[in-house]
Amino acid sequence: MIHIIWSNRLKASLITLLKVTCGLTLLSNFAHAQTDASISYPSKQIRLVVPFAPGGSTDIIARIMMQKLGEAWGQPAIVDNRPGAGGTIGLDHVAKSPADGYTLIFGHVGTFGFGPALYPKLPYEVNRDFAPVILFAMVPNMLIVHPSLPVRSVRELIALAKSRPGQINYASSGAGSASHLAVEYFKLLTKTDIASIAYRGTGPMTISLISGETSLTITGVPPLYPHVQAGRMRGIAVASTKRLKILPSLPTVAEAGVPGYESTTWFGPLAPAKTPREIITKLNVELMKILQQQDVVKRFTAEGIEALGGSPEQFSSHIKTEVDRWARVVREAKIRLD
Repeated sequence: MIHIIWSNRLKASLITLLKVTCGLTLLSNFAHAQTDASISYPSKQIRLVVPFAPGGSTDIIARIMMQKLGEAWGQPAIVDNRPGAGGTIGLDHVAKSPADGYTLIFGHVGTFGFGPALYPKLPYEVNRDFAPVILFAMVPNMLIVHPSLPVRSVRELIALAKSRPGQINYASSGAGSASHLAVEYFKLLTKTDIASIAYRGTGPMTISLISGETSLTITGVPPLYPHVQAGRMRGIAVASTKRLKILPSLPTVAEAGVPGYESTTWFGPLAPAKTPREIITKLNVELMKILQQQDVVKRFTAEGIEALGGSPEQFSSHIKTEVDRWARVVREAKIRLD
């Protein structure tokens, strides 16, 4: 019989080797599981959470995107509207969803740009709990007024607002919404006092503007453009850095007397953090293809939407830049949500 004398050092070395081997096996199994998941993806319905009520620019772009994605992949691709608390309800839901690529959030300048500054106690962190997929599109905002308001230019609006401090009101699609911040930014730069009336979504906001219940707003072009064409609203400027092809006669707000003003609304899907990189890449590649389809380009152009695109890393960098920019606006304008 052969006797083996086990020293303490030898025992420790063997135990360490065993742990390392088990660890490598687990990592290998995890990697294989991720790879298998990405190969089979998508195998069921994909859900894009839009954290706002139906009817706005966000909803329009989301539905175009998901219709095309469903057609390309042969799987249901639906939009799930979950409005509330400036979009934070929808984001919190997705942040806590499985990181498997089947539940996405439609990111927006409000929720991922100035949301962190407006809601300092969020149950999630935009740069930590989400994986950016692609910066999908951008919509310039438009400054519109009800026809009963006796102004036809930005300068006339500023003069009227200063002659009637607090007497003119503006509509927003909710406290903390993109339209809310866009007008508050305008007020900050023009030193005007315009009263705020917040509605629950773009639909109710638009109805208030058509009826004359409210006098003006600054929001995305798509939901307002048909009403401007029909004469139910009057567009007086666009909030982008350049004029729009569909509204060439409208100057930019900066051109019209407010240097430095820019307010655009951008959109892009994000997945829960820890979603496999292969799935993020697969989504990014397919959505880039959709952005290049001629019917999508034509539809976007007709509604004043600009297709963007790019890598997940570029989208991540864009979000960080926007968080910094809007934090300054919120701070300087002393915007607080009750």
